[in-house]
Amino acid sequence: MKRIIFLLVSSFILVSDIFGQDPTFSQFYANPLYLSPSFAGATEEYRVIMNVRDQWPALPGTFMTYSMSFDKALPAFNSGIGFLATYDVAGSGDLSTTNLGLLYSYDFNINKRWHIRPGVNFKFYYLGLNIGKLIFNSQLTGSGVTQSITPPPFNKVADVDFASSALLFDDRTWAGFTLDHLFTPKTSFYGDGGNAVVPIKFNLYGGTQIIKTTRLRQKMQEVLSVAINFQKQGKFYQTDLGLYYYKDPLIFGLWYRGIPLVTSQAGDAIIGLVGIKTNQLQIEYSYDFTISNLISSTGGAHEISLVYKFNNLSFGEQRKRIRALPCPEF
Repeated sequence: MKRIIFLLVSSFILVSDIFGQDPTFSQFYANPLYLSPSFAGATEEYRVIMNVRDQWPALPGTFMTYSMSFDKALPAFNSGIGFLATYDVAGSGDLSTTNLGLLYSYDFNINKRWHIRPGVNFKFYYLGLNIGKLIFNSQLTGSGVTQSITPPPFNKVADVDFASSALLFDDRTWAGFTLDHLFTPKTSFYGDGGNAVVPIKFNLYGGTQIIKTTRLRQKMQEVLSVAINFQKQGKFYQTDLGLYYYKDPLIFGLWYRGIPLVTSQAGDAIIGLVGIKTNQLQIEYSYDFTISNLISSTGGAHEISLVYKFNNLSFGEQRKRIRALPCPEF
């Protein structure tokens, strides 16, 4: 029965007009370049970030998403540059999506308090499938599954994509938006595929630091932030709302994912986070506890993030010119 269900789903993916959806990271501020290209270079100098998400591990053919990014501040030009690679794979047929992007952002000083930071991301998009792992209807018999057959030919899917964003912030408050997949890359393995494209995704995010205490040399000691992230892609949308608490060196977070009173369900998930943060290294783990009708089927989601920041001492004077962003980092 599982094979038959997977066959039906795979057939739908291969031959019908579909609208693919992007993977979602619960720790979206621990993957800032994925959230918005405006965050490229929003660091003292250099930053390397790695993220792994295992969604719905209780289901066969689980959804795995990997992300790696590198960005660097260019304070002499009020700019930042970055590179972002994401790889998402799902199902027994290893249906995968790969994105490789180059990012750029620029910091405008509106006045002594407020800054605005637009950003862009130019991407290469690739959709892959291990068709040898699929089971076609001609292989299903009353006695089971026959030997594999020569699969029908299909086209490799490669395309280009583009995202733009803007971020407004001061020392304690931030708000921004991102428009992704503006080139709506194709997703059909056969021919033009009609309307089989990745639809434009819209993100609206922001927050503020409710409590902020500092000590000597302006090193952050204790911060309590509230933040929100709304995203819409095609006809689907979701909202993440929660709290972030940091007291050197520990990080805690609690989030609610869903839109109450709009849907009949209580929401999608409650997300808990714990981590540790030093001057250079930050490690976080989060778990999505499902509260929707799928509560007994998915096994939630696990996510791990690693952020490493490092400086080049030869640029010591330049580091003083960088305006720090107040955003929480999960």
